[in-house]
Amino acid sequence: MDPALERDNQAVVNEWIRFGLRLGVSAALHPFEYSKVLIQLGYEPIPPRPGKTLFGSPTLILPNIFQYAGHIKKMDGFIGCYRGLAPKLVGSIVGSICSERIADKLGLAVVIDEDTKDDADLSDFERFSKFQLELKRDIIIHVSGIVITHPFHVISIRMMAQFIGRETSYSSILGSIGEIWRNDGILGFFAGVMPKIFCDIACLTLTSSTVYMANKYLIRDKESRQYFASFTQFLFSCILYPLQVVSTCMTVSGSNLSAGKPPFMPVYEGWVDCWNDLQARGELKRGSSLFWRSIRPNPAFASRASIAPMPTLAKYN
Repeated sequence: MDPALERDNQAVVNEWIRFGLRLGVSAALHPFEYSKVLIQLGYEPIPPRPGKTLFGSPTLILPNIFQYAGHIKKMDGFIGCYRGLAPKLVGSIVGSICSERIADKLGLAVVIDEDTKDDADLSDFERFSKFQLELKRDIIIHVSGIVITHPFHVISIRMMAQFIGRETSYSSILGSIGEIWRNDGILGFFAGVMPKIFCDIACLTLTSSTVYMANKYLIRDKESRQYFASFTQFLFSCILYPLQVVSTCMTVSGSNLSAGKPPFMPVYEGWVDCWNDLQARGELKRGSSLFWRSIRPNPAFASRASIAPMPTLAKYN
């Protein structure tokens, strides 16, 4: 066998192995993702307990992600902790295959794979051209991946959101497709897609541009560049996190689930309306902290029954 072809085949095999490992980790951690989705939706089934902040001020402490996952297990059992996993895995597989093929059809993957020179050996023009090609390819892969997988994402989120109202409308992938089609039409499969796209593209563009500029003018060591890239991605992910919360809420808002309509959640006219409402209540960052969670009082909205109708629901940061 030709050595170059053998290397290409081995690279493909290694990529699929890494993808399989990512799916395995995603499946293992799904109960925590499940808990985070419910937190992003604003559901607090466990009453807060009195506590103190790091500075000694009194506050109300909400359960951490492990306690929250434990509550789900207590209510629905071990299998119930994996509600919504099947469509998430199917979406990941379909999205990975289709988005890569789209990049291949556009010729971007071939152009980049042929460029094997190290960055240190490239001229400024070559380095900038490589940056542009990689960014274009990543944007195409991300956008196409989101659009292709979002119907599965909607099904997964709504399966998990059923926990709030104890419904069973979304119990299988095929049944969920019919449920969404009957109640929301074709647009229901893309509920919450815009803030998700904005979040991913903004994070990708800001991270890539910052890393490119830092590598060009500041960082020379290869290992330091890898650490800086990871830190930069984490930083911008934190900054853009509110868009994730908005996307999750819009995925459920206006649906036939109790979690997506009053009194639990307003029916938003659009994702900007959702953003403005959550911002006014100081809840754009809910779910960002998974281990230390406390309630931030918001007296201006304390009397709004449409926002917090039940004692078991608590609004927090």
